[in-house]
Amino acid sequence: MSDLKVGDKVTGIYKTGKYAGEITDIRPEHYLVRVLAVLKHPMQGDLHNPKDIEVGFFHERRALAFREQANIPKKMVKPYNEEMPDYLESLKKAVLDMKESLKQDDSPWANQSLKNIETLEKDYFKQ
Repeated sequence: MSDLKVGDKVTGIYKTGKYAGEITDIRPEHYLVRVLAVLKHPMQGDLHNPKDIEVGFFHERRALAFREQANIPKKMVKPYNEEMPDYLESLKKAVLDMKESLKQDDSPWANQSLKNIETLEKDYFKQ
């Protein structure tokens, strides 16, 4: 078993997004992780049909919010030994990285994903 404990800084993958945060509870199959930074923005669209635009509903997938808690399977949680980035700065970088990656792909999925990300950006970073 793992030697992670409540209060430890960790990274966790949750529904295609990657986050840094801290463990707030330990459950039989999961760690409850409080999100403090976004390391990779979640992919857009249907989780069960990745990169497919021909689905009933093309989901807009938001990043988990600052201090939001998520049950993350234990096997998806690893220790995080770096300095914890600022949430908003990390979200900006994750969105920028995703947009750059999507611009390299001219598929219908990437184009729809870019539209979703641009809508999310307006909401995330409204002044």
